[in-house]
Amino acid sequence: MLNLVKKYQNAFSVSGYEAELAEIIKNDLKDTCEEISIDAMGNVIAFKRGKDSSKKLMIASHMDEIGFIATNVEENGMIRLAPIGGINAVASCYHTVKFQNGTSGLLIVEDGTRAGDLTAAKLFVDIGADSAAKAKRKVKIGDVCALAPMFKKLSSKRYASKAFDDRVCCAISAYAALNCDTPAYDTYFVFTTQEEVGCRGAKPSTFAVMPDYSIALDVTPAPACGNPNHLTAKLGNGAAIKIKDSSVICSRKIVDRLTDLAEEKGIKYQYEVLLAGGTDTSAMQITAAGSYAGCISLPTRYVHTPVETIDTDDLKACADLLIAFIENGAE
Repeated sequence: MLNLVKKYQNAFSVSGYEAELAEIIKNDLKDTCEEISIDAMGNVIAFKRGKDSSKKLMIASHMDEIGFIATNVEENGMIRLAPIGGINAVASCYHTVKFQNGTSGLLIVEDGTRAGDLTAAKLFVDIGADSAAKAKRKVKIGDVCALAPMFKKLSSKRYASKAFDDRVCCAISAYAALNCDTPAYDTYFVFTTQEEVGCRGAKPSTFAVMPDYSIALDVTPAPACGNPNHLTAKLGNGAAIKIKDSSVICSRKIVDRLTDLAEEKGIKYQYEVLLAGGTDTSAMQITAAGSYAGCISLPTRYVHTPVETIDTDDLKACADLLIAFIENGAE
């Protein structure tokens, strides 16, 4: 599964620009799924027939990551930016970025900016150009960039990278599609677009699938130094079964079933109550006639920074729990 994670990490996939990763995932799953397509929003929808075709299960993990869009090129060659998604300006500055066209640069802060005044509006990209004319040969207004790929093994079973949110869960979903036995129900593995800017891709894809049951896969913040937000999920404590966040109260049917399966299969798990933030779970729960919706979350430290950190024991637990649900169903 780590090979899938590494491959997906290297793809450019800022919100609205997920086509590169979509093609990689489509190619990975083309031989294991009966049907696979990419819709008008760019969502990848991969179908596996189940034992019971009277019910449908949708699994959603989002392909997009936060990033920046060029809004102006200054006379000195610096490129002014606007954020795409929830940018942590403090965490992002002074890192290397890469534009979709391959141009690299440094994410720097406007001179004289105090730490307390640092926002995304104060960030620029320095690509080494000394004039607007030279910069515009490489980057034009509307071009999009993201933090440059990085994948680092830490001590024990932990890894750090940018954009584990949510590439790592795309890898979990793809791994499940490749390794599960015949699903209990007709199952749709959906890799969604534009989650970071409002769960946009999940809405039309859910409408197209019309699932009876739905499971989102996403990361959840795990505390490292202190716990100011009373975060309930912890690194190394297993798959996090979401109970609620600010956008959804998960179906008790799904929460209880995931719990039962985890205990039956000996899968390490914990519960997640997130006070802020949301996932594609909410879109799947309320689109059209709605569905029984839940979420398996991967505990992740330092979310929306260049050094998001995960534990591979949690990664395996999430994959095992998802496969158990796919194979055994919601009843």
